[in-house]
Amino acid sequence: MPRCNYVLSFGYNGDASAGVTGVWRHAEARSRGLRWVQVEPHLSITGAGATEWVPVRPKTDTAVLFALLHAILLEHDWRAVCDVPFLETMTSSPYLVGPGGYFLRDPETQKPLVWDLDRGRAVPFDDPACARPAMAGEYIAAGVEAGANGTRRSVSERVRPAFALLLDHVRPYTPEWAQAIADVPAGTIRRLAADYLAHATVGATIEIDGVTYPHRPVAVVLGKTVTNGWGGYECCWARTLLAALVGALEVPGGILGTTVRLNRPAQNRLDSVRPGPDGFMDQPLNPTGKDTWKGAPHIRSAYRTLVPLAANSAWSPALSPAHLPWLFMDNPPEHWPAPTLPEVWIIYRTNPAISNWETGRIERDLERFPFVAAFAYTQDETNWYADLLLPDATDIESLQLYRVGGTKYVEQYWQYAGWALRQPVGAPTCDTRDLTDVATELAARVGILDGYLEAVNRGSGTTVPLRGEGYDYALRPGRLPAAAEIWDRVCRAATMSLSHGRDERDLEWFKRNGAWFVPFETRNYFLHATMVAKGLRYELPYQERIRRIGEELAARLHERGITWWDVQLDEYQPLPKWKDFPEIWRGTAAAQGKDAREFPFWLLTSRSMQYSWGANVSLPIMADVAKNVKGHFGVMLNRGAARRLGIGEGDLVEIESPTGRTRGRAILREGVRPDVAVALQQFGHWATPFARDLGMPSLNEVASMDLALTDATGSGADLVPVAVRRLS
Repeated sequence: MPRCNYVLSFGYNGDASAGVTGVWRHAEARSRGLRWVQVEPHLSITGAGATEWVPVRPKTDTAVLFALLHAILLEHDWRAVCDVPFLETMTSSPYLVGPGGYFLRDPETQKPLVWDLDRGRAVPFDDPACARPAMAGEYIAAGVEAGANGTRRSVSERVRPAFALLLDHVRPYTPEWAQAIADVPAGTIRRLAADYLAHATVGATIEIDGVTYPHRPVAVVLGKTVTNGWGGYECCWARTLLAALVGALEVPGGILGTTVRLNRPAQNRLDSVRPGPDGFMDQPLNPTGKDTWKGAPHIRSAYRTLVPLAANSAWSPALSPAHLPWLFMDNPPEHWPAPTLPEVWIIYRTNPAISNWETGRIERDLERFPFVAAFAYTQDETNWYADLLLPDATDIESLQLYRVGGTKYVEQYWQYAGWALRQPVGAPTCDTRDLTDVATELAARVGILDGYLEAVNRGSGTTVPLRGEGYDYALRPGRLPAAAEIWDRVCRAATMSLSHGRDERDLEWFKRNGAWFVPFETRNYFLHATMVAKGLRYELPYQERIRRIGEELAARLHERGITWWDVQLDEYQPLPKWKDFPEIWRGTAAAQGKDAREFPFWLLTSRSMQYSWGANVSLPIMADVAKNVKGHFGVMLNRGAARRLGIGEGDLVEIESPTGRTRGRAILREGVRPDVAVALQQFGHWATPFARDLGMPSLNEVASMDLALTDATGSGADLVPVAVRRLS
């Protein structure tokens, strides 16, 4: 944001989700002339501050993004408007694709081949003598295609560069085609494409701290409902490709990745850049080979079995199909392990009876769990079912060392990086215990103390390994360390690691000083220089590996007789295609024996900054603040659509989906499409003090938990076809 001049935002609500820093960054950018175009079905908090609002039909963002690609590549001269050197040297654009859909490779080295226009023959992609790789056209070349499951096929026929396939791929997706689907005028799409190109300043550079970078001050950003569920893959591909076309990936002004989630080490983006196959940056996908695939699920969400893209890190469970265990509880699919009720279920700071789709299903399952233990500081809908309630030591009653600075979070651009200590501000007012002590004692009582201590030594739970070059603060086996001892060792290891052995600070130092920092250079924001130094490319536009792992995963599942994931397997396409994504959600009506025409509205949700993650709904002061922000404490409807239904401001309305009902007071606005209703956050509380009296509707009460609504990555979207009616 500090160096960006033009943003196309598809449902990204950064003014609500990026905290006060995000709001400040966006306001500062607008004051210096940033143009922000908000493409979304309703006018969010972020959209309210945008330059322009483009009201798009729900779940048709893919069509607009594909039409933008069409306009840029086929209605402009791509050789003149795109960053051709970037595409040639830092993407898969020149890689030759054989008739089987796989890269043409050198038979000896297995390296992908490109067509050298000067020498008139195919050469390895990293041949330093190739100054002009072909981006278009068709050529006769010999090589091999390496397909799924280790297959090899010799080729000596016509092949084409990946970029040429891209040009053909986007040809049908005209702005007129997108207008009919997304209700966005073709002229608007063409204007946005032209504005994007005009602001991209292809060829421009910028100097930062003595280093010269490309300057591409344009970005396309996506919101949660856009990136999740069906259509999410297509939108992410198109968004990232739009950045690649003008060289706006990981450079000043352009798209930057945030905190590392899957690629280790998690605390350093530059160190996470490692060479992978075929000249691309390595991505640690879960294996799909016959001898390497994890056929037996090791966790209830089965991400290593079903979702290669989720990788296998501490974050993978959160990125996996976490709703499948609930969905399969009573009726597991064919050739799948029958789920068992957990003998003991421990819940900590989460409320799935509110935050999951189809909340009634969750509540019915919780009634069946034999034993539930819940850490709590107030009653809520999930711990209502607990057999044992344990008082939680809150954030101001317990210890934790956490990272600060750097590029840790959205819109954070620090000049320093380090650690800060959260510590008790006084003696506990109740009989509470630090969760670190609880975890240690639980490990001892169930007989895994030594394994637990070694996990802490590796950095589990703290992100700080206790052993490193020049220091060893590892916990010794066989004894129960108190929380203060564990965090004292973490403090020492964290400061020694970040200072390269020059500085050691213990827990007492942090208690007195609060935080510790070292300088953090601006160059650490951008992967571009590291990618160039290591000669690596982005795996775009043609994602051959997506096709390979999809075919391999299909083979593995079919070998076990599993065919119920076949629809998800169809999404593994190297160049993703448009599908009628809204129709997938409308299909839920027929599955329930109902007519989709009975549900003409789309119910969406949007983030509230005041109720950010939903953990503060029991605090009256938050409601006192939120009442001053439009959209809280009701359901937002288009004023004209409400008038036709006989609904007035403040009327009680019922929202019905094919699987459930919720209700709330009508909030009438112009900034909502006539076919859309919006309910903020996750409410519908019936047990949480104060929140249960707010009368807030909840999308999760009417959303369906359905395998048909689950995409290839195991995600779904907060989107429901509904009927809206006034209650007397």
